[in-house]
Amino acid sequence: MSDETNRLTRLEEMLAHQAKTIEELSDQLAEQWKTVEQTRTKLDRLTERFLSLEEQSLDAPAITRPPHY
Repeated sequence: MSDETNRLTRLEEMLAHQAKTIEELSDQLAEQWKTVEQTRTKLDRLTERFLSLEEQSLDAPAITRPPHY
């Protein structure tokens, strides 16, 4: 084979490896995005729950002195 053919073969191999790497990175990014969305959903639920508990604590009776004071 000539140098030109070898060079072309190496370039094609490199392109194939790069295409595979890009596809793998894309898959990983999609998985991480799912994780981020799940975390965001959990955070939103926890925020709502915290605000609800905070509102309930505001309605609690005032702390008074015990009778022995």
